[in-house]
Amino acid sequence: MAETDYNYREIITKAVCGKGKKFSQNAHTITPTHKPSSILGCWVINHKFRPHYQKDAVIVEGSYDINVWYSYNNNTKTEVVSETFTYRDEIALTIKDRNVISDRLEVYAHTLQEPSSLETNISPNGNKIIVQVEKEMQVELIGETKVRVNVDADSAIDEDWEDDLDEALDELDSEFLVGEVEE
Repeated sequence: MAETDYNYREIITKAVCGKGKKFSQNAHTITPTHKPSSILGCWVINHKFRPHYQKDAVIVEGSYDINVWYSYNNNTKTEVVSETFTYRDEIALTIKDRNVISDRLEVYAHTLQEPSSLETNISPNGNKIIVQVEKEMQVELIGETKVRVNVDADSAIDEDWEDDLDEALDELDSEFLVGEVEE
């Protein structure tokens, strides 16, 4: 080992070793029980998802509910229709550290933008509702990697610190915490 090798240390640590994100838009068709007259509101709720790693990409499988409030019977009555939709997004890793030293990777996913309704319309034939949903997801892979750090030999710890500490302790009044005890 060369003399300069003593100035470096290799540290094994967990670190983010892969990252990716994906923005997506999807059109969903909902069939209401009545022929809609107008759309009164739309909400995307109950978003659930689970990520898993698969060869240079993270697969996110999830679901959400779409609730549409609409009027029917020439705008004289209203109803809410709800359907659950599932999705499977493959998110490519745009950043990938090839120096991971373990095959066991932790996969994390979170939403940068929760699924939301972009646009809700009645279909051209008038008996269905079309909902445009958008969302953005980010994924991270955590794995063990090796970091090499430079050790500065000139930055040795000052050995006089023990003497300074002893002096500081000698100057303390050991009776300042002791009070009179009543019997």
